[in-house]
Amino acid sequence: MSRLTHIDETGRANMVDVSAKAVTAREAIAEGFVRMSPETLALALSGDAKKGDVRATAEIAGIMAAKKTADLIPLCHPLALSKIEVRVEPGEGGLAVTAKVRTSGQTGVEMEALTAVSVACLTVYDMLKAADKAMTIEAVRLMEKSGGKSGDWKRP
Repeated sequence: MSRLTHIDETGRANMVDVSAKAVTAREAIAEGFVRMSPETLALALSGDAKKGDVRATAEIAGIMAAKKTADLIPLCHPLALSKIEVRVEPGEGGLAVTAKVRTSGQTGVEMEALTAVSVACLTVYDMLKAADKAMTIEAVRLMEKSGGKSGDWKRP
């Protein structure tokens, strides 16, 4: 028998039945980074990028993406999200992206937080690619989660 919850006893893909799980407060925080040249970072922070306000657009894109996670990831449950916060902030050598997602439900919001960060990073790339095609998207990862049967987890 597989230890993977999305694989049934015959090895087939399976959407987990969460109907018997308790409704609990759930939260997940994810992060990522878009590395870019100093000139591109200055452009992103100036607000003068050709396509508009890079940070604000990426934050909105991340929020929208979190709400669409179940449409993008085949076995994710559609969730009523109670809070989505996406921040794009300057960091050493680029822009750091953080997403915090909350719900009260029967399953966690890790995928929603990771999707928010991924799409926000892609949006930063899209908005700045005319200036810097060598940008890299790095370290998209879950930082912490709380709630549910498995309890709290924080990246060491």
